[in-house]
Amino acid sequence: MSALPVEPVPLSSTVLEQLWAAARAAHARAYAPYSRYAVGAAIVDEHGQVHAGCNVENAAYPQGWCAEASALSALVLSGARQVRGVLVVGTGGAWITPCGGCRQKLREFGEPDMPIVSATVEALGPVYSLEQLLPHSFGPDHLRKP
Repeated sequence: MSALPVEPVPLSSTVLEQLWAAARAAHARAYAPYSRYAVGAAIVDEHGQVHAGCNVENAAYPQGWCAEASALSALVLSGARQVRGVLVVGTGGAWITPCGGCRQKLREFGEPDMPIVSATVEALGPVYSLEQLLPHSFGPDHLRKP
């Protein structure tokens, strides 16, 4: 018997606008000379601060880092430790979600009901919970002693 999917916690319109603006700005600064696929991501932490990141490729393609990983690095550097929401902007008209590796990285800092918003530069798209994108995941709570 499987559990019902966890629905995402709604983000306020103010936070959503802040995330979208930060992710679009990061998208514009992405360094993607090999794939030509720019990605910008923005995350909001437990203090309401927004942290952004972009994808950065290098000549040893596909070695590089994702926008979500860059944003998480900024979060950790700031001293924050919890992600309350994520917004990802991709290139073109298709909605994107974090790759599998970034879903696991987000799991380290987010709860199952954490909202992940898919967007383009022009429009906001569907919202998923982390649980919907990474069901039955393994995370830090599995390593804590009872």
